[in-house]
Amino acid sequence: MTDTVLVTYGSTNGSTARIADSIGDVLRKDGLTVEVLPARSVDSVAPYDAVVAGAGLYAGRWQKDARRFLRRHRDALAERPLWLFSSGPLDASASERDLPPVPGVKKAMTALDVRDHATFGGCLEEGAKGFVARMILRNGKGGDFRDFTAIETWAARVADELTH
Repeated sequence: MTDTVLVTYGSTNGSTARIADSIGDVLRKDGLTVEVLPARSVDSVAPYDAVVAGAGLYAGRWQKDARRFLRRHRDALAERPLWLFSSGPLDASASERDLPPVPGVKKAMTALDVRDHATFGGCLEEGAKGFVARMILRNGKGGDFRDFTAIETWAARVADELTH
């Protein structure tokens, strides 16, 4: 039985933060103590029995704060249950089929013995930061493709593993 879970994320425009909050809410409903924090603000994973980490995908890579989090806490993460999630496709593909993790995440999954990984649709809306984001929006390719039912279903599976 796990008591305290860290849900951490790398997010540039807030979309992945909202996914992390949703995951945290589901874990709390199952009686777990959960802290949801941006990856850049995590000093140590020692207080946590398990970790769920996620990031927005940018040009086929995890957001930099989340990549740094995995590197910085590699040894401690290898000693506790770890789940990863990615958010990013700006289309319905993540809702239509299981998308494999990008190469960097796949490598981390093997190195850290990750329990599971899920890719969820992303969200890019007006006002997003970054040249590439603004270009995508200008070309009419933005939108909100997050499927909160799928996110909550995945989080419930994580909670089930943690509580049994």
